[in-house]
Amino acid sequence: MTDIIKRNNVKIYGQGEQTILFAHGFGGDQTSWKYVFDAFTDQYRVILFDYVGSGNSDHSQFQPESYSSLSGFAQDILKVCAALNLHQVIYVGHSVSGMIGLLAALEKPEYFKKMIFLGPSARYLNDHEHDYIGGMDRSDLDAVFEMLDNNYLGFSRALAPSIMGEKTSVENQEELVESFSAADPAISQNFARVTLLSDTRAMLPKMTVPSITLQCADDMMAPETAGQYIHQHTPKNTYLEINTTGHCPHISAPDVVIKAINDYILN
Repeated sequence: MTDIIKRNNVKIYGQGEQTILFAHGFGGDQTSWKYVFDAFTDQYRVILFDYVGSGNSDHSQFQPESYSSLSGFAQDILKVCAALNLHQVIYVGHSVSGMIGLLAALEKPEYFKKMIFLGPSARYLNDHEHDYIGGMDRSDLDAVFEMLDNNYLGFSRALAPSIMGEKTSVENQEELVESFSAADPAISQNFARVTLLSDTRAMLPKMTVPSITLQCADDMMAPETAGQYIHQHTPKNTYLEINTTGHCPHISAPDVVIKAINDYILN
């Protein structure tokens, strides 16, 4: 247990009987939830963690072959749950962690009570043959990967405003730049490729844990078509458009996210 707690920099807050587990997305770490998680500590036990290679996790434990697909990241979630003997957890996953959580729930459904997907996508790449709009064409991905490889800091500064949302404050955009810049470039390049090339569409119909898709407007990473696809193909999934924009509402509009999470938990 101690090894996993240290390896994934697990932090536990609150004393409630029900546990909420928050999972960060690409380019971030558990601090991305700092405007949200504290709202739940009076009534719930709240668990934060970093994927291996992110934040203050043990970066020496990162092995590219172990994290060559989203399933590797799902194992981090399952190991944290096992180490803490968690069952019937409420899971909140931002961005790619929505589908990482889904993969974890397919393997160990007994660990999870409800799942909340914030800005999720089952596939970021458009699939015109099957009329699927994920938001990016292959040329877009190639441009992102080239920037990642050649100028990681430039990538962070160039894309952060678009990812956060053009309507968000400069302070919020700078916060995302700082988060990206603090990450290990080599590990982030791996995480980015695994994320942007992932395709979990075939897994959606196998889901048994109740879930909700929280969708933002003007989300370049997870457009409404992607959120609707998840809703339409995932059993027991609710779809809610929340009143904010961009891909990181837990940073730019935390009160909106807190309310949406609370409403779903109490529903």
